[in-house]
Amino acid sequence: MRIGIFFGGRSREREVSFAGGRTVYDNLNKSIFTPVPIFVDSCGNFIQLDWQFVYKGTIRDFYPPADFIPDSDKNFQIYIESLQNLSEVDWALLISQVGKQIEPKDFSKFIDFAFLTLHGPYGEDGSLQGLLEWYDIPYSGSGILPSAIGISKTAQKQLFGRMGFGTPTWTVIKKSDYDKQTDMQALLNELVAKLGLPMVFKAPHQGSSIGISILEQHDVKAFESAISKAFFQRIIHATEWLELTEDEKVFLVAQLADIREGLGMPIVANDRTLYHPQELYNTFEREFAGGNDSILLESPDAERAILAESFIEGKEFSCIVIEDEKGEPLALPPTQILKKSNFFDYKAKYLPGISRKITPIKVPTEQIQNIRRACQDLYKAMCGEVYARIDGFIQEDGKVFLNDPNTTSGMLPSSFFFHQAAEIGLNPSQFLTYIIRTSMACRMNNSKATKTIATHLADLDLRIVQLQDQLDKKLKVAVIMGGFSSERHISIESGRNIYEKLASSTKYLPIPIFLSGKEGAHELHQIPVNILLKDNADDIYDKIHSFEADREHPVLLSIREEAGGLSSTYATKGSLALHPLSYDELASICDVVFIALHGRPGEDGAVQIALDKVGLPYNGSGVESSQITINKFECNQLLRKHGILVAGQALVYHQDWEKDANVIIRQLEEQFQYPVIAKPADDGCSSAVKKIKNREELIAYASIAFRTQTAFPEVESKLLKLKSTEEFPQKNFFLIEDFISANGASRFLEVTGGLLTNIDSKGDTEYTIFEASEALAQGEVLSLEEKFLAGEGQNITPARYARDKVENQRISNEVKSTLGKVAKIVNIEGYARIDAFVRIFADGKIETIIIEVNSLPGMTPATCIFHQAAIENYKPFEFIDAILNYGIHKLDLSKSS
Repeated sequence: MRIGIFFGGRSREREVSFAGGRTVYDNLNKSIFTPVPIFVDSCGNFIQLDWQFVYKGTIRDFYPPADFIPDSDKNFQIYIESLQNLSEVDWALLISQVGKQIEPKDFSKFIDFAFLTLHGPYGEDGSLQGLLEWYDIPYSGSGILPSAIGISKTAQKQLFGRMGFGTPTWTVIKKSDYDKQTDMQALLNELVAKLGLPMVFKAPHQGSSIGISILEQHDVKAFESAISKAFFQRIIHATEWLELTEDEKVFLVAQLADIREGLGMPIVANDRTLYHPQELYNTFEREFAGGNDSILLESPDAERAILAESFIEGKEFSCIVIEDEKGEPLALPPTQILKKSNFFDYKAKYLPGISRKITPIKVPTEQIQNIRRACQDLYKAMCGEVYARIDGFIQEDGKVFLNDPNTTSGMLPSSFFFHQAAEIGLNPSQFLTYIIRTSMACRMNNSKATKTIATHLADLDLRIVQLQDQLDKKLKVAVIMGGFSSERHISIESGRNIYEKLASSTKYLPIPIFLSGKEGAHELHQIPVNILLKDNADDIYDKIHSFEADREHPVLLSIREEAGGLSSTYATKGSLALHPLSYDELASICDVVFIALHGRPGEDGAVQIALDKVGLPYNGSGVESSQITINKFECNQLLRKHGILVAGQALVYHQDWEKDANVIIRQLEEQFQYPVIAKPADDGCSSAVKKIKNREELIAYASIAFRTQTAFPEVESKLLKLKSTEEFPQKNFFLIEDFISANGASRFLEVTGGLLTNIDSKGDTEYTIFEASEALAQGEVLSLEEKFLAGEGQNITPARYARDKVENQRISNEVKSTLGKVAKIVNIEGYARIDAFVRIFADGKIETIIIEVNSLPGMTPATCIFHQAAIENYKPFEFIDAILNYGIHKLDLSKSS
């Protein structure tokens, strides 16, 4: 079956939709489905996207294509709506660079079924559902009526009231009335009298986290700010703008142009419509220099009315409701959301590790069942179909308040959608198969295109039965993830991504393995799918060690019994079992290992030593190369000896610092000039990397690195602006190195370049060096999130060395040549990522300064090594397959010799 995955869209949640579409694209079972990516751009065009672009980090990384992006002094990112007055010829050429435009009347030529991952208006509101029904295309999820209810928060409130569901007190504020309001204090007093404090303001037709604010105090200024956010408007004052530095001005404009947390483009500024962020920047400069006191900014598609409601004190939950094999609603175990603030915002909802999810919610069993019953009842009341996500609160007295049913749940790997399905034993690939099968049956029950759907349904049912028979024929891959380094959470993201891409393949059967313990004493566990899909490494560790108690939770037992029919059809036998393992036992259950660890252990050769002992092939470099590359100081010293440009470096040891810190500081200040870079010398690539601008910050860094307790010292952490959740390992030594700058170069950029190795017919190693990606940091250094998490960083692939294509390729070839030399010097095997800075001088001279070599690079869905592999025509699964094949081939050659 050809499954058209509709993703992107016109709403403010298009980036989450794009990332969710990629998740579906990867996880569809390739034995029974052919995924067809249908990108919906923000102008409403349907584009069959070339597969390479599915793996870009954000929409703005590829669309509009680079050739169509107008010059901008500040290099602002833009969406397609910033381009104005394109002719039909230009539109056709633009779209042809990323795929093929499809007219709705031709959908059936390309797809048999539409899987919808669009959020918000034009995707979750029934409009696309109606279009698909017009052209007889079956689709996933709810139909027109429940979708229309699900998008309108005011319609939901009316439904809740009429059907007797608990919901907070609410009222509507019309923009026409608000604009006429002259006494804001009186309006605030009126709302406080009706709703109390805190109160919540919502944009009623956006996604569940867009345009939402909580007013906690009786403060007119904060009240106006919250209202403005919901109406998507903001006033910028001259005093605010003129006090900013150049970098801060650019950052403010980028924030305002951000569709998620800002206003987005176009923006109406004092009744003039601006389409490009550079126009907005120039407007601020011109108007404020000319004496204008303030500028009112508004989104042209803002809400005409907003919702205000009472704040509910209680535990927040989210519950996925699906349909059982009889078509009856079945609520999965509700998940409790532990937030760092009152508001479960956009980033907290969609980025792993920012909030915590506890499943099932920690309340008495009877209250959990009450939540489930309430969600099932609401699902029926809104005529839900196939599945929905229903949010709400439960108070201490057990009263349940429901809130914001979503007919299209977020589908990122960490989303509730997959998180809760795992509690009945379904991995993401299996759950998607269930969604497609159930959706087809639902569409057939609605008596539309019945004969065609019935044929597909019969074929699909047969293929689902055959899937179980194919398991024994697959190659078993143990995916080791977690660890105890500061990058253990990113390791989980990488490991899950590898697991999911292998689980949907026709060749491999992945086995998730969690590594914990300490150096010299590794602990391995084969983990069940519900533990695999917990938020982060620490949650997984906790669940492993409370497994016996959790397994007997009465609600989970009850739900698994209710879902027994679904689980027996779709889940793999034993998917909810936990097994501790030794390395010897690991060798008895798998054929090959994928090490998805970062930092220590994993990149230091320790795991490789253990796998070599039991004769298991694995991905990546061998022991000796791993031991070289994990040590950033020794690795760069080796590269320097071979003529490779590297940063100047020095090691700072705890014992020397304790003996006489002043001597060490003087020595460092004689060798280096501020700013410098401080980072761990023998760990992952991004944790605790800081730009140190003065002596005080150097002392603070040493105090934190050499601390004896886990908690950060308060004064020093404030000085370095550490986040409370930031990973900063305790070390006995750290590295100081030169801060690399342009140094007179006409073009200067940070790049990260991947590579893949192969064994030729003579048994020699061949290197394929990928086109490097250009990494753009929002802060002083590139963060862990920017490197690895979808939608967070901007990675341009290939890097933009020069506008002239011939010159660009010349520079690229020289950079790749240097990266290839580095790989050979340190004897990289399998694959790797090499980070560097590139200086391009006016006379054509090129300098490539190597920063570090990562022998087990991040393999999260958004990491740019997949973008680079795509240029070499490797789909992500094919890239992973090549990596595994190299490991197997290398071991076979070793045995034969």
